[in-house]
Amino acid sequence: MILAACYGQLNFKTLKQAGYETLSITSMILMIAVCASFFSTVFVSIGGDDVISQFFLNLPFGKRGVLIVIQLLLIIMGLFIDWMGILFIVVPLITPIAAEPGFDPIWFAVLVMVNLQISFLTPPFAYSIFYLKGITPPEVRTTDIYRGVLPFVAIQIFVVVLCILFPSLLTALPSLLIK
Repeated sequence: MILAACYGQLNFKTLKQAGYETLSITSMILMIAVCASFFSTVFVSIGGDDVISQFFLNLPFGKRGVLIVIQLLLIIMGLFIDWMGILFIVVPLITPIAAEPGFDPIWFAVLVMVNLQISFLTPPFAYSIFYLKGITPPEVRTTDIYRGVLPFVAIQIFVVVLCILFPSLLTALPSLLIK
């Protein structure tokens, strides 16, 4: 509101429009949360979480293999589902799986968040690409932007690998705050 006032754009019409857009976005997020909660409740009540847990925990890769499969699954899902859907639907299913082999819950949660950042740049649900396309000149094609983000996706995958190899990168600050 202060910025709109500084630019001379603060009026009742702008305030009303911002309120409606905020209400619309907030309602959408709450609807996703309610539907995801409903899905999770039904899924758990029919035993789906046990099937998923047993699948992951019986993989022949060991503790690190389970973690890598979960991270790869998150990257693949980030291609097709937005981060909010993954957060509300998938994270409640994989969190108990991560607790079983004894992964640090703070480290795992932050690792999932770092991993979900990749979904902002990976098509077709690449929100960052769509934001960027909205402000670029018309001669810049979406495919040009797709090619341009590939190095950044590679960097983010490298960061996820570093966070897996060196857990203290993610737990150093939280451990200072907890003590």
